[in-house]
Amino acid sequence: MSGSYDEAPETALHPHYSGEDATARGWPEAVGLLTDAELYWLSTVRPDGRPHVTPLIGVWSNGALHFCTGPSERKARNLAANPEVVLTTGANSLREGVDVVVEGRAVRVTDEERLIALAAVWEEKYGGDWHFDVADGAFTNGAGGRAEVFRVAPRTAFGFAKGEPYGQTRWRFA
Repeated sequence: MSGSYDEAPETALHPHYSGEDATARGWPEAVGLLTDAELYWLSTVRPDGRPHVTPLIGVWSNGALHFCTGPSERKARNLAANPEVVLTTGANSLREGVDVVVEGRAVRVTDEERLIALAAVWEEKYGGDWHFDVADGAFTNGAGGRAEVFRVAPRTAFGFAKGEPYGQTRWRFA
């Protein structure tokens, strides 16, 4: 499975976009950044080909990023036409931190046991305001809301180290 914990990705430092003293970042560091991030930016493509970007919350679990969205929201409609996505997170600064970009396919999660486990991860990370129940293959809440959950296992990911030394690491998964 792409993006699994047991899989060591092919790792490369891009010399053109990296300082002389830069070294490739390890995938475990990227996983830590993806796990700890509070906010991600999801990029999808509208059915007419125009891009769509939106901030959202999500969780890293079992080798993949997960996010949820209402079935009638723009991102859900985009995913129905084209499941290829980019998720981005990082520090909003030029000279410090590491930004991480994950490219992959958003696959709907409908397994009840997996959804229950993910709901627990969401609540542990974001607190009780983000409590979800599970029904009919989706997250639900007491107000009658429904959110479909998607899993994005990395196919390719990039790490952009900012500050001395600047560096760009690429991770490719089989």
